Amino acid sequence: MEKIKQVLPFLQQGVDQIGYVVKSVEETAKQYYQLFGIGDWHFYTYGKPLLSVMKRYGEPTEYKMYIALSYFGSMRIELIEHLEGDTVYLDFIKKHGYGVQHLGFLVDDMASSLDLVRQANISITMEGGGHGPDNDGYFAYLDTEDLVGTTIELIERPQRRHPPQKVYP
Repeated sequence: MEKIKQVLPFLQQGVDQIGYVVKSVEETAKQYYQLFGIGDWHFYTYGKPLLSVMKRYGEPTEYKMYIALSYFGSMRIELIEHLEGDTVYLDFIKKHGYGVQHLGFLVDDMASSLDLVRQANISITMEGGGHGPDNDGYFAYLDTEDLVGTTIELIERPQRRHPPQKVYP
């Protein structure tokens, strides 16, 4: 991890998000709320038309996932239910079952951050963006499981968000 932190300086800012791949986003959000008091949960379906960019290993593709976002203290929690397509989530389910799939790190400039990732010879396994009302916001998953034990996601948050499909509770 130390070598990666030197090559990818944005990792010094710390983990902003923990992403869990789950069987049912709605059931898991309900359990997290009842057991731990985590909520409000904001639900979104990521895929078309919300995402204007979807790539898998750099090639255009289509996929769909149902997510819920909340905070546990200052840590954002993301629950992800794979719905369609070839995704990092489906890979994770096949290899590990359900559980913690990624650690998310915020970046200010996705393009320059991905340049650093490429210079470090780390593959970008899946990416997507355009989920903000201004067609901004971007995420990219890095092939880091063998290097650091988990997948790293880079996140450039949109300036604004679309209203969620629903909120729980």
